[in-house]
Amino acid sequence: MSSGYATRLSEYPNKGVCGLPEMSESSRTLTLKISTLMKLIEESKYIVVLTGAGISTSAGIPDFRGPQGIWTLEKREKLMALSRKKRKLSGAKSCTTATRTISSESASKDCFSTAGPTLTHRAISKLASLNIIQYCITQNVDGLHRRSGLPRDKHSVLHGCVFTEKCEKCGVEYFRDFDIGGVRCQKTGRSCEECGGDLRDTVLDWEDELPEPDYGFSQDHCGRSDLVICLGTSLRIEPAGSLPLLAKKYVIVNMQATPKDDDAELLIRAKVDYVMKEILCRLGVD
Repeated sequence: MSSGYATRLSEYPNKGVCGLPEMSESSRTLTLKISTLMKLIEESKYIVVLTGAGISTSAGIPDFRGPQGIWTLEKREKLMALSRKKRKLSGAKSCTTATRTISSESASKDCFSTAGPTLTHRAISKLASLNIIQYCITQNVDGLHRRSGLPRDKHSVLHGCVFTEKCEKCGVEYFRDFDIGGVRCQKTGRSCEECGGDLRDTVLDWEDELPEPDYGFSQDHCGRSDLVICLGTSLRIEPAGSLPLLAKKYVIVNMQATPKDDDAELLIRAKVDYVMKEILCRLGVD
């Protein structure tokens, strides 16, 4: 188990809306909506997928803003601490530690090093190999798209990757089988095999600018796209959250409400693995 990615980030109070309820479509509605999605896919010539933490939860990696997400638990924990402090000041009996919820610190001790690609990761890789999906953009740092076989030139990694270090001199990336550690592009202590330059981690901290050329590629592909499919993302982190607006149409598959729902061509409240499995089945893809 790697050290917690979330605990590496600097303290940042404005983490956005957390803990919204998850919603699920009825079986009948879900069947109809997936049929609509299939029609959109069949009519589209340039499809881009944008992925968030929700596609990796079935691999055992916690999300951030779900009911049991890292930021949700952190917020709940802070409120409980404030409540205990008030109770102590008022002389009321304090809660015992046994009744506390799981801490955000323990929740953030993710399983990056042992997690494997989910059905959704494998489906995206397969559809990209068949040129049904032209490009993928991810906000995730877990490296699971890369582990699923998705070529690096077929996807942008907007927030960095805990397994990737990059040469500061020639730009060559090294995808490791261990967590690099660090944040904010610090030197890792290793050197580039190509030019001897210093290697740096690739994980962004709050308010760091998105990396180039990945962000530029993301804008370009979304601008060319007639359909962006957003999978398991709250679309609350900018500027990544506004990328779908560059496309002609976008679809959101997410169990929580997002700030981009109103302008979406289609909203599907369901687990992404189920939706992707249905897409593969209807396309006749193994």
